[in-house]
Amino acid sequence: MKTACIALLLFFGSALSGLSQTMSSLTAIEVVSGTQKTALALIKERGLVLVFHDPSCPFASLYENRIKALQTKFEGQGIGFALVNPHRSSSESDLNELRTYCKEKGLNLPYLIDDQQLWASYLKANKIPEALLLIPTSVGIEVVYKGAIDNNAQLETAVTARYLEQAILQVLRSEKPAIGQVRAVGCTIRSY
Repeated sequence: MKTACIALLLFFGSALSGLSQTMSSLTAIEVVSGTQKTALALIKERGLVLVFHDPSCPFASLYENRIKALQTKFEGQGIGFALVNPHRSSSESDLNELRTYCKEKGLNLPYLIDDQQLWASYLKANKIPEALLLIPTSVGIEVVYKGAIDNNAQLETAVTARYLEQAILQVLRSEKPAIGQVRAVGCTIRSY
């Protein structure tokens, strides 16, 4: 009986430790290079913008040029950018399809495959596109903004609030973003 109790405690202990992984331990296959990447490898000195993306979501396509513009504007200021796809597998056919897509769309940023949805689960992302701004701190990586990129998914010229851009600007000024979360609009991340 004593052995059974110890075995049960060890089982639950290992199960809980698997659930409590940190952002720094998350890895994903990067589409273009085919190598494993971590958030720590992607984060620049001032932060990292992760955007959940899937080419099959029309909202993601509507935001691609805006994401590229933000990358162009802020990457040289110490903010990294990466896309995370929670719907595709790391099979060679999916990787080849996404490599072609990135090349055709001019997406020159890391594109990660979250095939077990560990990133989406850990970051509690539920929409495509949903943006997160992560910053390095003395105790690890902190999410300081999560949600919509701006307030008009369908028409870029009608945007009146640029939530992600404002959060990045505040981080670059060493401020905490005044708005930490805005509900993202888009396709729902399907759980498997």
